[in-house]
Amino acid sequence: MSAGDGADVARTSLRLRDRIGSGGQGDVHALADGSMLFKEYKDPSRVNGAALADLVEFRQSLGQADRNHLDSLAAWPLRRVVEGGRVLGFLMRRAPSEMTWRTAGGSTKLLELQYLIRPPKPAWQEVAQPTPEQRRALALACVEAVGWFHSAGLVIGDISQANVLWSLTPVTTVHFLDCDGFRRVGRAAVQAQAATPDWNDPLVPSTEATVDTDAYKTALVAARIVTRDPYVTPGKELDPVAGCLNDRQDAAVRGLFSQAAGVRGSRPRPSEWQTALSDRGTITLTAAAPRPRPAINHNVLDGARSRTPINLRAPGRRTDSGAL
Repeated sequence: MSAGDGADVARTSLRLRDRIGSGGQGDVHALADGSMLFKEYKDPSRVNGAALADLVEFRQSLGQADRNHLDSLAAWPLRRVVEGGRVLGFLMRRAPSEMTWRTAGGSTKLLELQYLIRPPKPAWQEVAQPTPEQRRALALACVEAVGWFHSAGLVIGDISQANVLWSLTPVTTVHFLDCDGFRRVGRAAVQAQAATPDWNDPLVPSTEATVDTDAYKTALVAARIVTRDPYVTPGKELDPVAGCLNDRQDAAVRGLFSQAAGVRGSRPRPSEWQTALSDRGTITLTAAAPRPRPAINHNVLDGARSRTPINLRAPGRRTDSGAL
């Protein structure tokens, strides 16, 4: 099965394997042909089917380049799954294989953000940890992704350690899960906003999701990656991993993180975090100095000059030839 034109799929047409995951709002099954995953809602009566259709249509409305970019960034809803007039769930792609890891026991797990923002533990020693430079690059990849979503007119809502994946190969990159929690600006949500403890904006209820709450959580994800501290919040002192940031980046990140503790509407936007975490730095421009005025020889202009009269012919006076 493929994403096709985004048309609805009947639940009875799906051949499923065993359940491979479960969350607060739904269970995830693999299709028998291995092509996609099916997220089935636990309580379909709470699902806004029109809002889910809106997310499917959003992807369909993109040009091919943007659609490919969205697919690289997110496990996006591709087609709704319906039965008897009810929306039961949706189809989505699997996470990229490079964003998984294999345990000592042989099972496969998703490479969630939690393995990046916490000190390594023996239970997941098989997870390769990034170098300090790769850690900065992953923080940059996260804020760039949030910036792209916002520029596309989307609100993310729940940004946390459980729904962002990461990889170091072939390049440092991230991938967002639970994308039915996204919504288009000004549109309804598919379900009540999910919330993750220690990742909520303290100035609003956990059920509220806006571009501004995304901005607060962007500060959390950027700071927690570069510090490897899962609990640091704006207003607290940052202690970045040694070698992760240069002096310019360190000063910029500290300033933005402090700013994120401010009132609503004052939080740094993703573009500001991109500049702070970029390895290109900033260029200070100075006004160009005006060209010097040429020297003037006043002796030539102001000295005595010989003036001779100019003879003007009177109007209507004839010449010797008789012509006027």
